[in-house]
Amino acid sequence: MAEAEIILNNDTSEVEDLVRDYTESLLKGALSLGFPIDDAKDLVQSVWLTFFAAGDKFEGRSQLSTFLFGILYNKAKERRRTDDRQVPDEQIDKLVDSYFDERGRWSKPPIDPERFMQASQTMTTIEKCLEILPVSQRMAFCLREIDEHGSSDICKILDVTSTNLGVLLFRAKAKLGECIERKAKHFGEG
Repeated sequence: MAEAEIILNNDTSEVEDLVRDYTESLLKGALSLGFPIDDAKDLVQSVWLTFFAAGDKFEGRSQLSTFLFGILYNKAKERRRTDDRQVPDEQIDKLVDSYFDERGRWSKPPIDPERFMQASQTMTTIEKCLEILPVSQRMAFCLREIDEHGSSDICKILDVTSTNLGVLLFRAKAKLGECIERKAKHFGEG
């Protein structure tokens, strides 16, 4: 039975099999996006809730994994926007305290302001460039270069062949290179 038919027919045992088949890949995807395990599990649950609420929109024209990872990526972006706005005071206090010893002196002196600005601009540039990549390319790049997964793991997570993975990585690196170069030229002109 095709995945779209299973969802539309609400065959409980078949739906359970689908959830079981894709949950691990979604969890690995959420972890590769930098979420801690508990947040990643919450994110995957949110993906399934969204999927079942909008399951009728899945028409089977793409692979189910592509549809699910699209939801995952969008939920991750929503989560990051929400998390960025809600930093608990305890976390801020803990962070500030970690920079000072018991006498109130720097435990590790701050980075030179100029080096900090350069590093900051570089990270911001890379993050912005990563955001413009298509989901599959971004996931492939993050899994390989950031999380250091092997090719076979990435192929399983993204449900692609090794040839397709090579193409995704090549295109991701090319687009990132072009984007970073454009932004570096822009900074040089300003």
